[in-house]
Amino acid sequence: MTAPHPLDRPVWSMLTGRQVHLAEGDRRAAVRIDRGYGPFGAAADRSAEAQTALAALVPDDGELWIVEGDPWPVPPRTREVKRAVLAQMVAEGAPPAARDSEPPMLSLSDADAVGMATLAEHAQPGPWGPTTHRYGPFFGIREGGRLLAMAGQRMLMPGMAEISGVATWADCRGRGYARALIGHVMRAMVARGEQPFLHSYADNAGAIALYESLGFRIRRQVHVLVIAR
Repeated sequence: MTAPHPLDRPVWSMLTGRQVHLAEGDRRAAVRIDRGYGPFGAAADRSAEAQTALAALVPDDGELWIVEGDPWPVPPRTREVKRAVLAQMVAEGAPPAARDSEPPMLSLSDADAVGMATLAEHAQPGPWGPTTHRYGPFFGIREGGRLLAMAGQRMLMPGMAEISGVATWADCRGRGYARALIGHVMRAMVARGEQPFLHSYADNAGAIALYESLGFRIRRQVHVLVIAR
């Protein structure tokens, strides 16, 4: 029997693999990511024991996001908040070369945390917590001290890294910032020997077209279930 691909269960793969240091819970049953980083969680399987353990990781005043290759059942003593379908995309071939016209891209750090969180709240690139910016390298474009756009990484798999946190202020869109930043992050990943991947809402045709122009291809659909107590 062929072993499942790590991307078929991305949250479980990240929290029992390269990012196990960020996991809370019991790897025999269910885990969730450190709450400062975000709301992602996963069960070992669909057994009653694992589902009960997953439910126990839902915060009293928040949500847990489950991302799986197939639709996931609602664990006991929790309620469904929403479901969504994502396009899971993997980069093929060499990353795009930098263009001479691209603006300078700066490495972001803890000193930029407030500006990054403000931009994430505005652009809604996905779940964002007080330490999400520490997932890994994030890069940004600044003008006059203002953070105009950013992009970085989130989930890590064997030989793979996820591009995430792509965000641009509404009044700065259409300038090619997202394309430039994604390309920059891709080149950094490839230089480390990692294949870039990402997730986009399946109905976001504009974003998917941008990612395809950068060399990404849809691998499969994955399903998001958001639950709360």
